[in-house]
Amino acid sequence: MEWFYNLFTDTTSVAHIVILFALVISTGVWLGKIKIGGVISLGVTFVLFMGIIVGHIYKTLMPQTQYACPEEILDFLQNFGLMFFVYCVGLQVGPSFFESFKKGGLKLNMLAVGIVALNIAVMLTLYYLFFDTKNPVNLPMMVGVLCGAVTNTPGLGAANEALSQTASSGAQIANGYACAYPLGVLGIIGATIAIRYICRINTKKENEMYQLENGDNAHTKPHSMSLIVTNHALVGKTMETVRNFLGRNMVCTTILRGSEFIVPNGETVLEEGDKLNIVCTEEDAAAIEAFIGHEIEVDWQTKDEPVISRSIVVTRPEVNGKTLGQLNFGTLYSVNVTRITRSGIELFGASHLRLQMGDRVKVVGPADSVRHVADRLGNSLKRLDHPNVDAMFLGLLLGIILGSLPIALPGMPAPVRLGLAGGPLIIAILIGAVGYKAHIVAYTTTSANLFMREVGLVLFLAAVGIKSGAGFWQTVVAGDGVKYVWTGFLITVIPILIIGIIARLKYKVNYFILAGVIAGATTDPPALAFANNAAGNDAPAIGYSTVYPLTMFLRIITAQMLILFFCS
Repeated sequence: MEWFYNLFTDTTSVAHIVILFALVISTGVWLGKIKIGGVISLGVTFVLFMGIIVGHIYKTLMPQTQYACPEEILDFLQNFGLMFFVYCVGLQVGPSFFESFKKGGLKLNMLAVGIVALNIAVMLTLYYLFFDTKNPVNLPMMVGVLCGAVTNTPGLGAANEALSQTASSGAQIANGYACAYPLGVLGIIGATIAIRYICRINTKKENEMYQLENGDNAHTKPHSMSLIVTNHALVGKTMETVRNFLGRNMVCTTILRGSEFIVPNGETVLEEGDKLNIVCTEEDAAAIEAFIGHEIEVDWQTKDEPVISRSIVVTRPEVNGKTLGQLNFGTLYSVNVTRITRSGIELFGASHLRLQMGDRVKVVGPADSVRHVADRLGNSLKRLDHPNVDAMFLGLLLGIILGSLPIALPGMPAPVRLGLAGGPLIIAILIGAVGYKAHIVAYTTTSANLFMREVGLVLFLAAVGIKSGAGFWQTVVAGDGVKYVWTGFLITVIPILIIGIIARLKYKVNYFILAGVIAGATTDPPALAFANNAAGNDAPAIGYSTVYPLTMFLRIITAQMLILFFCS
């Protein structure tokens, strides 16, 4: 049985290292699925706690060893996992990063920025009031507490990596994160509920107001209707002229003229009594009906012409990033694009909409023409299944170069660097947002992106936990552990209450959207799940997705800047 004993005690063997990480990750993920009160779970973050436990056990039983496996291996797996995780997060938020500032998103993003800024302000205030500022360990620990209080693991990774650039020892920073994280999850949800009672919000009325004002995202959700041309001013006018008169986005997929079915294009001339099959956004439907003519019932399935409707998947790299107007399917192929399905959300096929790899495009037109459009867009699911590994590692290469670039800032004793977290994050956001301009296709399926993120995250958490566990007793149990817990709770709830009350009383933000903004500003999926269950509509998801890209970027960058500015 000596061979079995050596698997757990020979800390330099490859078998031991693999067993160590497999044990920490598998056990941590399993325990993270257990729900507290049947509602909240800690998820993969429990891998960090499992790593701390295992690291502490090894240090206790084998005091002659510094860590449960060689420090060089821990450093590599920690940084490699962090880069993969942050890069995949950047690819996810990149396409919507700049769009999130449009269509009312600026106000919500500024509220989220307020939460981020107040989190930092509260953390620094508590640090100077209650901690020994001469102890070099306390500030890095408080940055860890800050990351745990807002449940932001990428921020922890960025702070930990930035700490390695300074003269301070960074192994203990994750202990501060571990102290604050559990109450951080509860505090975010609790503060969201508290805002409801402080501001005396009637959730039923909030739901009704949201439905009335937004109409289930009427500005993007497609709406189909059949209209008869009764406006004499439109007779003899082309479809392009009618669209210009209206000033609204609409697509006419088919015209029934007598017994003849016609697939129109921009040059098709309208006649009185024409029956039009119109697709538009829900908010434009009433105006279009009032302009063209009243709605009627038409059985479009009886048409004899070989007109078909088909969903086509965008898989050609050369189409990625092009607008529907640039592709000009109506003129070239006499087909109409009615809607786009992206990540489960239906969007109206406006001419300015840019296509992305993986989009499902609904096309209506003659069968032969639709086949030509399918060839133009690709429509090869096998191509989507094939990962763009070259783009992934090119992005990591550029991210590491950017992260290693020294940047001189006023007041800093030495140049700072974005590091292995900030550099890949920025490059991934840029590739996700405008990579098509450089002909870079970094598309990955949602499941593939999630898989790579989770693998990178658990490797990072396991390595950090094992490292931190070696000094867990001295730092937390025998040190200021209780103080880290209650200061972390204050860092969580104070900013949410202040910004939440301002958002509600001054800016009249819908409560359910506000709940999503709070979840997004703290990058906390459990809080979003709670808000979704309470709302029964998509308002929390809209608030979350609007502020999440900018907030994630700020959490990572500010965590680095705090370490580099105060610990250099």
